[in-house]
Amino acid sequence: MLECHVKKSLMKMRYVAAYLLAVQGGNCSPSAKDIEKILGSVGIECDNERVTKVLNELKGKDVDEIIEAGKSKLASVPSGGAVASTGAGAGGAADAAPAEEKKEAPKEESEESDDDMGFGLFD
Repeated sequence: MLECHVKKSLMKMRYVAAYLLAVQGGNCSPSAKDIEKILGSVGIECDNERVTKVLNELKGKDVDEIIEAGKSKLASVPSGGAVASTGAGAGGAADAAPAEEKKEAPKEESEESDDDMGFGLFD
């Protein structure tokens, strides 16, 4: 059930994203054809009902103001867990840096092993 809801949300976002791309490209008031053209360029068929809904919702509104309003709403949403800041927590963070350095060494070896195979990702 959740998976279906996520797919529907992502499908709706396509139209908003296309609208925002048109605005970012200099079109202050994108039309349905503009959105269809953008989505069509990446192989997505348009649902005229959804395009119309997005256009009606954003008609006459400034995109920058909408984004700022969204940012303020997101600022009130809790994200991540609360972390107690104690001396022990700070010490743990300091210990994490050397561990990251140790992890980098194997990555270099894996790049060398790609060379041994005779081809690389970007060859």
